Amino acid sequence: MAPDPVNIFEYEEIAKKQLNKGDYDFIAGAATDEITLRRTREVLDSIIMKPRMMVDVSQLDLGTTVLGQKISFPVMLAPAGNHGAAHMEAELATVRAAGKADTLMVLSSHSAKTLEDVAEAATGPIWFQQYFFKDRELTLGMAARAKEAGYSALCLTLDAKIVPKRERNIRNDYVGPVSPNYAHLDLGTHSWKFAADAPAGPSDIRDQATTWTDLEWLAGETKLPIVVKGIMTGEDGRRAAESGAKAVIVSNHGTRYLDTTFTTIEVLPEVVEQVAGKAEVYMDGGIRRGTDIVKALALGARSVLLGRPLFWGLAVDGEDGVSSMLEILRDELAATMGMCGRSSIDSIDLDTLGGISPLQQLFDRK
Repeated sequence: MAPDPVNIFEYEEIAKKQLNKGDYDFIAGAATDEITLRRTREVLDSIIMKPRMMVDVSQLDLGTTVLGQKISFPVMLAPAGNHGAAHMEAELATVRAAGKADTLMVLSSHSAKTLEDVAEAATGPIWFQQYFFKDRELTLGMAARAKEAGYSALCLTLDAKIVPKRERNIRNDYVGPVSPNYAHLDLGTHSWKFAADAPAGPSDIRDQATTWTDLEWLAGETKLPIVVKGIMTGEDGRRAAESGAKAVIVSNHGTRYLDTTFTTIEVLPEVVEQVAGKAEVYMDGGIRRGTDIVKALALGARSVLLGRPLFWGLAVDGEDGVSSMLEILRDELAATMGMCGRSSIDSIDLDTLGGISPLQQLFDRK
């Protein structure tokens, strides 16, 4: 019997063997040359931690709040579509694992299970992700369904207006199923398309003409607080907060729409600075270690979100796989905080980091 995985990277190795090539490439892949996907790990690894000694870390408090909701540690589950590609119980397994970990799940509107069924299975806080649709009644209708089902915030993805070029998926002739959340619409049978002759799907009903005025409109039409996802500049973060967003997610969509962008942690400080406390700031993108979490928090994020690792946990062991993966990250976060002399999430600040190594600074001065 193979030993249990001890880190997120090992979860992916095992998941890759268990998933078919089309599904694995859809989950793991990114846009065009996948340069930013590779750089994400390099950038996170290049940020240096500063351990601090002789601090009382006997009682660590990993808890925090997001939009006033308590979570046990600053890791949320990102709105990634179609968990059914990794496990038959799909988002039902994921949301149960989130509840056991006492954290929050953001459900994708492209989920393999209906938003109502996932809400019924939830034991912790849940938010719902959707888009701006050309049909404004559909936009409001999806938000109303989420509120009725018990979701406590609406997460709007802003960076998915175009059909991306994901070359792995084109080569595999990959198409994904339409979510049952769209069952009342006539969208055919396919959700994602990657070639000019691919069938239509929900991408075609998204509104490519939206501006900040549309965000102001929706903020005035729904009672749910709005979180916007896809912010990669300080100016956009500021505009989102001014237009009614209560929180912003610094995200490049897992580098799945545009390659050769900055990584999210590179632009995080700029967004935090320009949002200036007018909205909470979260970050996704490449979180695989407890040290990654601390680095993001030190640079101003209130919490981080996980995307691809959810699929690795599901593929390895369903609900238990997601639970174990989250526990690994929690343990690594606690260990990192302890070694850095930080006993609470609020105490993690920029002084936790050392920038680049002193040796590199020495060479730079020459």
